[in-house]
Amino acid sequence: MLYTLALIGAAFFIAHVVLLFTSFNDAKLKAPRYFYSHLTLWLTGLTVFALAFLYSGTNQSGFLDYFDTTLKKSYILIFTFGLSLVAHCLVTFVVLPLLKKSNV
Repeated sequence: MLYTLALIGAAFFIAHVVLLFTSFNDAKLKAPRYFYSHLTLWLTGLTVFALAFLYSGTNQSGFLDYFDTTLKKSYILIFTFGLSLVAHCLVTFVVLPLLKKSNV
């Protein structure tokens, strides 16, 4: 189950990257793909949270053993939310104005 969840998390992250880069086609933002990009990022974070919840402290993974308290596990969700917020702000305030500038 550990490896299955890890593969699911990796697949969600790869889907996130692919959807993010394909969201900007022909100098325009494709809103549905952009939303799905964020959704897959959130699902990646939830998958990592589930891995930490299920396997921290079991000595099956040195990395997951770091998340041995509830506070540390909550950092996964906080980091995921923060990463999504920063990415959204970069797209809104940097990428989209540059795309509009290049279309003019």
